[in-house]
Amino acid sequence: MRKLKKTMSKIERLMSAVSFAEEGEFNTAREMLKEERRVLLAVKREQMDKRTFRYAINACKRIGAHLDILYISPVEAMDPVLEECLSEIEKEGINYRLMHKSGCIKQEIIDYTNSKKGVLFAVTESSDNLNVDCKGKDKKLSEAWQNLKCPLVVVADGV
Repeated sequence: MRKLKKTMSKIERLMSAVSFAEEGEFNTAREMLKEERRVLLAVKREQMDKRTFRYAINACKRIGAHLDILYISPVEAMDPVLEECLSEIEKEGINYRLMHKSGCIKQEIIDYTNSKKGVLFAVTESSDNLNVDCKGKDKKLSEAWQNLKCPLVVVADGV
């Protein structure tokens, strides 16, 4: 039943776009048909780097995507670097969502990309946490990320 409702919604959106196109409103029709494309940015409290945010912001601007930010922290309080970066994102006019999580960064990225469609790729900072299984056991990076549903971009520390 759920798939039927989703299909009916898509058909309704398509027919509305056709109506606008018939009236010469091509840009409106294109916007109605555009899938919501998202970039996922995963950051950990007190390990944030402005270069990682800048990478995600530039990617969103280039491809016309929205930004989802997974903020991994055991406490709700905002990191000052995060507040500064959110201000910059707003200045750039990028639509974003901020989600606070307290678990393992790797598992949170995998869970999020499994549950949300339209995530084009995930961006995160290089960290030893990316090479370790959430249960603390060492795993190869390729094994650890096998369940990821999109490409992963790891922004390396500056040299």
